[in-house]
Amino acid sequence: MDFELNEMQRGIQGGARDFAAGEFTKEIALGLELNHSFPWEIWKKACQLGFIGVHFPPDCGGQGCGALENALIVEEFCRRDSGIGTAIILSDFASEIILRNGSESQKKKYLPLIAHGEAISAGAFTEPDHGSDITSMSTTATKQGKEYLVNGSKTFITNGSIANFALVLCQTDRQVKPPHRGQSIIIVEKGGFEATELGAKMGIRMTSTAELSFSDTRVPEENLVGGENRGFYQTLNFFDESRVEIAAQALGIAQGAFDRALDYAKQREQFGHKIAEFQVTQHKLADMATLIEAARVLIYKSAWNFDQGRIDPKLTSMAKWYGARVAVEVTEEAIQIFGGYGYMLENEVERFYRDARITEIYEGTREIQKNTIASALLGKF
Repeated sequence: MDFELNEMQRGIQGGARDFAAGEFTKEIALGLELNHSFPWEIWKKACQLGFIGVHFPPDCGGQGCGALENALIVEEFCRRDSGIGTAIILSDFASEIILRNGSESQKKKYLPLIAHGEAISAGAFTEPDHGSDITSMSTTATKQGKEYLVNGSKTFITNGSIANFALVLCQTDRQVKPPHRGQSIIIVEKGGFEATELGAKMGIRMTSTAELSFSDTRVPEENLVGGENRGFYQTLNFFDESRVEIAAQALGIAQGAFDRALDYAKQREQFGHKIAEFQVTQHKLADMATLIEAARVLIYKSAWNFDQGRIDPKLTSMAKWYGARVAVEVTEEAIQIFGGYGYMLENEVERFYRDARITEIYEGTREIQKNTIASALLGKF
């Protein structure tokens, strides 16, 4: 059993750390946060340096790496800045569905665009009336000759208003029971949907969150991903991979908040002493560091398992649920260590807390993760 990263992985980790340190400045982050703006220039640079789509094969613009290497980049980006990091690492959202299930022509068409910073993707699963329940879709795709006619709406879609294309989970067979056996994923390009921003959010303000509407949208049949009526299963498989990435996002946010709290505790004086000298502060820091390290081991293990071809929904759900929980607890304690200053925007930790909170909600709420874990533990009885 070896817990050490190899030389290549350490190089990727260090490169991501150095890039973020140079580009994710506090001043830029604050401006983007206040203006609810996507970090376009930084994203483009990240793509040019190979950080986005690192897990794509070389002939699709990637580096041929795995989920663990991708997680290392995600962690370092979000550690440096929760807002910029989240926006950039989600720029390829749901592209793994094409990577794992798409035709060769789909892979060669879409994946290089993402890796080279020429396109942003979106995954359109959630619907206004269904929320976390994807077993039944109101959005439909009806076959008409060599096209699909798509109608319906999706909500809480990451990158919705800036995406060049969306992978849309549709009901293609409305007669089959249960309904999820009649779902398919179809690539709908920009212009085929109307995107409406949902408004100001508590956190991840540099990331677009929109509602997508489809009205008799005509899509060529070659945009069907991996065969008709396979969409539900493709989506579940995607979640097994994407939850590792969201767990790494949470881990990076937790580590970033801890870094700032630790530095502050060493500098801040109260009652004639550095607050790091007080046992209550020491215990907070000890708790935070232990939570982070436990989450890191779990998340790295889930990523490593995925790269070995051992897909374990229980483990990925554990990583996502626990990583998100740690992010919220650690960022909350970081604010407490900062005291009143931690409540101020310019000290970053309050933003880290706001950005951490979404990791318990999207890509399956913490309740959904616990359902998956419990189902795997109990089986049928």
